[in-house]
Amino acid sequence: MRTHASVVIIGAGVMGASVACHLAMRGCHDVIILEQFETEVQGSTARSAAGVRHQFSHEINVRMSQYGIERLRHFQSEIGGESGLRQVGYLFLISDEENWQGYQEATSMQNSLGVRTQLLKPSEVHAIVPDVNLDGIIGATFGPDDGFCDPHGVAMGYLNLARSLGVELIRSAPATAIEVVSGRVVAVQSPQGRISCETVINCAGSWAGVVAGLAGLAVPVQPFRRNIYVTQPTQIIPGQMPLTVDVTSGFWMRKEHDSLIFGLSKPDEPAGYNTAVDWSWLDTVLDAGFHRFPRLGEVQLAEKQCWAGAYEITPDHMPILGRHPDLPSFINAAGFSGHGIMHSPATGLLIAEEVLDGKARSFDIDSLRIERYASGTSFERNII
Repeated sequence: MRTHASVVIIGAGVMGASVACHLAMRGCHDVIILEQFETEVQGSTARSAAGVRHQFSHEINVRMSQYGIERLRHFQSEIGGESGLRQVGYLFLISDEENWQGYQEATSMQNSLGVRTQLLKPSEVHAIVPDVNLDGIIGATFGPDDGFCDPHGVAMGYLNLARSLGVELIRSAPATAIEVVSGRVVAVQSPQGRISCETVINCAGSWAGVVAGLAGLAVPVQPFRRNIYVTQPTQIIPGQMPLTVDVTSGFWMRKEHDSLIFGLSKPDEPAGYNTAVDWSWLDTVLDAGFHRFPRLGEVQLAEKQCWAGAYEITPDHMPILGRHPDLPSFINAAGFSGHGIMHSPATGLLIAEEVLDGKARSFDIDSLRIERYASGTSFERNII
């Protein structure tokens, strides 16, 4: 193991892998990734529901999705490996006037950027998803270029290319201390040893707040459990199906091969990294699911295939990107609040620019810097 690197990245999930790869592709090979688990890609990336979409309420999120989904379309030729991109769409079902107004405004903004989101009348929904119960639905939005991908394939594609270009990955190496001298990071310590460095990049996902604390910084990122339930193979919804969201209840569902996967966030669950499936929550989830998809009651649950992961959530559901003003050699790339997979290509690009050019330039990320919390911020509305 090397004892010095120009850059130390903490976390070998999709974000750390993308940042390392983009640095290496620009000639910065003196990079070490520290991964706390025995195997890379074991945190939130491995337990994602894998959705990718353009349908956000903030322009910067839309632009990052546009860039990211386009890169996933060309992932094999540009990076190697398989992204598994399936552009089957996202369908949002809306049953209250406040949300409908917000989704109409977001659709107008998305269309102005070239995104093909469509506003639908309730009568048009069955052409996309048959048998959904439309009681109370006043409108819907459909993004035909949205869908899902293979998070593990994306992360490993980035990681394999980065390592082929000289990046070193150290497993079983959680950061235990970050040394700061005269306002600069000088080293990171782990059970595997001490690594002196000039820059630390916080790609620790659910643990990003804890990692920042090692450097004496407050970064408001906390993990919250998300349960994903899986059915036995079924033909109740033939053909492909967009990831469909009942906005009022929060229930979502999509197909995974011939099975259905679905979930519903638990609003009062406390923060904490927990990957045990919450079976006590299942009845509430099914009540919401049966209301919109009555035939879901005909399908058996595949209990051994269900899983839980974590969203790394910030107060405004927006990521925290860029140098920390109190410690400029400490850079955050965390807090994606459930949309990290689709934004990992853009984040890798932007953080590489932050390191090598002094500031991200492909997109204006000032609204995503941590300084925003000092002056007030606005929520990303379209979070599942």
